Amino acid sequence: MAVSCFELFKIGIGPSSSHTVGPMRAARQFALALKARETLDRTARLRVELFGSLGATGKGHGSDKAVLLGLAGFEPDTVDVSVVPAFLDVVRSTGSLVVLGEAPRPFDTATDLVFNRRDSLPMHPNGMRFEAFDATGSLLLQKDYYSVGGGFVVAADEAGGQRIAPDTTELPLAFHSGDELLEVCQREGLSIAGVMRVNERHWRDDAAIDAGLLRI
Repeated sequence: MAVSCFELFKIGIGPSSSHTVGPMRAARQFALALKARETLDRTARLRVELFGSLGATGKGHGSDKAVLLGLAGFEPDTVDVSVVPAFLDVVRSTGSLVVLGEAPRPFDTATDLVFNRRDSLPMHPNGMRFEAFDATGSLLLQKDYYSVGGGFVVAADEAGGQRIAPDTTELPLAFHSGDELLEVCQREGLSIAGVMRVNERHWRDDAAIDAGLLRI
């Protein structure tokens, strides 16, 4: 299984990658899906339900805050944490959420963000359901997401969900243990960092590596 350093080590708002980073990314993905389908303008109400572990312990881990930030378009690795308290105060006091920073929509955190402590979605304990409704109450879009750990998010498809498939790419300097890594270093005359850079070039160029970009 090929894993990038950029997948193992992430910058993100805390305290939990699965309960905070993942939900924030899922919320932003849903907002972007609304915009891509040209349904954001017709959206009159949003509803989010957190299931399983997210429903049971999400409030203590900031999952509700993460969802609001994600819907507003913030990303976990770039959000200015100093603005978060004021942002949350505005949403709660006004009952309005500016989706993707451009579309104000009514959002009551007491009724539109539900912690379901008893039920779970089928694929994973950290499940989320996002729904958008028009002014008549008709459902415009519903999508389920799963925060599967480490900030990774999987979106379920209409057929019941897609599974996470490991990247089976054979990297240029592959290794499967610490001993093998040291053998590669000795054989190639490289440091550990040097070996990792060679492997990272499978996904991104040196400029992107130096800039810390997740993708190019």
